Amino acid sequence: MKEKMTGTKLSLPRLYNRKILKAVREFALIDPGDRILVGFSGGKDSALLLYSLVVLSRHGLVEAEIAAVTIDQGMEKEIDPGPLADFCRLLGVEFHLLKTGIGQAIRDFDDPCARCSYLRRGVMNRFAREQGFNKVALGHHHDDAVETFLMSILYSGQIRTFMPRTYLDRTGITVIRPLVYLREREIKKAVRFLPYTPLEPVCPYGEFSYRKKVKDLLNTLTRERRWVYTNLAAAMREGNPIQLWPPKR
Repeated sequence: MKEKMTGTKLSLPRLYNRKILKAVREFALIDPGDRILVGFSGGKDSALLLYSLVVLSRHGLVEAEIAAVTIDQGMEKEIDPGPLADFCRLLGVEFHLLKTGIGQAIRDFDDPCARCSYLRRGVMNRFAREQGFNKVALGHHHDDAVETFLMSILYSGQIRTFMPRTYLDRTGITVIRPLVYLREREIKKAVRFLPYTPLEPVCPYGEFSYRKKVKDLLNTLTRERRWVYTNLAAAMREGNPIQLWPPKR
């Protein structure tokens, strides 16, 4: 089903328009005729992503059909889907709610957040394939990429982060992240112009996750030396000098 256009006037401030379109064009995130399923958790990041793609679509800056899906992990504190459905109705996009038992499945893991993310992506990508979507859009921003880069070095001994565009061979789905040039502080400010109030997280593990530890570490280092973040972001890019030991014998 195509998205139904409402009479609501939607707009995107220049900063957000510029940074999102820069990512879309630089990484070839959206092609004419795409059917994009947006992972909509109800938080600020995914709300801005959904809103932005609808605005860009309405103004003809991208040519794509947009829909939203919320994964209910089955946590002890339940998601209220009402405000999410209302927001999608305002934007004129289809809203899907998928109930799962992920909350129970991750309880005994050392890093439940990483396991939860893996399971949620699996559910979302399978649903996208079954419903004929060719792309899944996630609300990861620039801070997420830098934190993932540092987490990978510290916790897995690998120099890597997520890509703005990733093709998944097993499902045929392409995952895109149009917010990768936006900083988290910019997304927090976006709440002022969104016709939506982000929901509070229902996950009980977020404050104790590895990501939260790395975020706190990075915030501490950045307060002392602002260029720490900039240097990490630069290190993520190909073309910078790399000097590593030879393989272990």
